[in-house]
Amino acid sequence: MLHCSNSPPISSPLFPLTRAVENVSYSARKSADARAQAADGLTRGGAEEARQRLADFWRAVSVDGQLGGLQRRVVERLFPFLPREGPWLGAMARMLSPYDLNPLNINPLKELIERFIDFEAIRRDRSLELFISATNVQTGELRVFTRAEVTAEVVMASAALPLLFRAVEIDGVPYWDGGYSGNPVVTPFLRATATEDVLIVQINPRERRKIPTHTREIMTRVNEISFNASLLSELRGVAFVNQLIDEGRLPQGMRAGEFRRLRLHRIVMESADEPFGARSTLKTDYEYFEMLRKLGQRATRRFLDAHFDDIGCRSTIDCVAPAEPELVEQS
Repeated sequence: MLHCSNSPPISSPLFPLTRAVENVSYSARKSADARAQAADGLTRGGAEEARQRLADFWRAVSVDGQLGGLQRRVVERLFPFLPREGPWLGAMARMLSPYDLNPLNINPLKELIERFIDFEAIRRDRSLELFISATNVQTGELRVFTRAEVTAEVVMASAALPLLFRAVEIDGVPYWDGGYSGNPVVTPFLRATATEDVLIVQINPRERRKIPTHTREIMTRVNEISFNASLLSELRGVAFVNQLIDEGRLPQGMRAGEFRRLRLHRIVMESADEPFGARSTLKTDYEYFEMLRKLGQRATRRFLDAHFDDIGCRSTIDCVAPAEPELVEQS
């Protein structure tokens, strides 16, 4: 079971191991699109087809890809308004919303998604489990869309970063990026498939040794903590269910009222010589995508070299300490 949370290129070497995919995007919409693209490739022809269609998709969405002239200008107009270089750009990004910058709500990426992905085929394929998450703008609640519900609008909603894209309405409900409420969502796998190994592909760092001191560094770290909070909560929840199963207080199985005892694994994209910051999330050149793919393959090989024998036997993620408040005794 593959549970891909962010970087799409990292997943390709592992497609033979999986028929279940969950998607939450933190970095940009390009990640969410690729998760659905991977599912489409698996449905069409398995792992090799998924890899090829991912490569075709990245080529099309890149700045030297297949977007038309008008669509390309829209993309180039949208992307620069997230903070990159210079204080005035950051200030402008905070002053102008997507409703100001794109009043007609033109989004050329949706056309690419609809052209590359056969959503009807995905909905018909009962051998594949696909979960796509989005955040209800009005309530802040998480919505997990299943394979039977997936559409182009669901994919767009799952990665609608509020400062870059307008909220996507589905059945009259506005949605933003799923990372705000679940990044990624692990609990669907407690009952979704018979497989009990869940692989989380994570590029959002959980820990940083350096204390951020500059404004950009502080905001980046605040975002990382915010998006990681839901994942830590999910991991604690899974650990608690595992504990209840071990104690005989919850039944283990696939029938109604039974739960899976999940073994959790994580591939870490980052390392000392592979830094990824907020600015990298908006890079759209194909060379950058290709670099990510190669770095993802290296990270996957590191994981398999270290933990291949653990798959099917034990978790390889460190146990998450329970969240307990610190109490101060008063004299």
